[in-house]
Amino acid sequence: MTVVLFDFDGVIVRKDSFESYLRVRLRRQPWRLLAVLPLLPFVPLLLATVAGKGWLARLFVRVSTCGIGEAGFRADIDAFGREFARRPGMLAEEALSRLRAHVASGERVLIVSAAAQPLLDAILDQAGVTGVEAVGSSVVVGWTGVRALFHNYGSAKLQTLASLGIEPPWAMAYSDSRSDLPILAAARHAVLVNPPQRDLDAVRRALGDQVEVLRSS
Repeated sequence: MTVVLFDFDGVIVRKDSFESYLRVRLRRQPWRLLAVLPLLPFVPLLLATVAGKGWLARLFVRVSTCGIGEAGFRADIDAFGREFARRPGMLAEEALSRLRAHVASGERVLIVSAAAQPLLDAILDQAGVTGVEAVGSSVVVGWTGVRALFHNYGSAKLQTLASLGIEPPWAMAYSDSRSDLPILAAARHAVLVNPPQRDLDAVRRALGDQVEVLRSS
């Protein structure tokens, strides 16, 4: 069976969905930011390295979600995901049209995303996306906040696909980011959806000029 892969954030939806969720939580409860005020002078240094960015991201996830509990998190993120999908212009219609066309053609369509699985499920359900397999990051929730058990990002997506019995090459892969080079490089046809110029340049340096660029309205 023909396999077609789609990234999610920046492809099916226009913004980073989990980051948007955290921002909403912090706007609702800005007192949570008090915990990180002592770190503000060090933020530029942390952002200068990959390890620093990762540590800072994990910290903000914990700060944003500590104390929420399992049931509270599931209810909160489901409600946010549905509201997120209803926002005007949030869904990338051209990319969604492509996805539905692949499903209608009988192809095996998978969305492989770094978004937390319950958020991914809520958004796709609200958007009425059916006939696809959607695999996001697995998370665990404790009173110290949310943490990833498996972050489905970059080359980790190859592990996810292998666990489903899917080995390269695949027919097509859609993404907006150079972080998805591992799955784009393994596709017979790679498509970048509304890519930032630096990501487009990086992917073309790696894969050549045959990469299709889709401008989704």
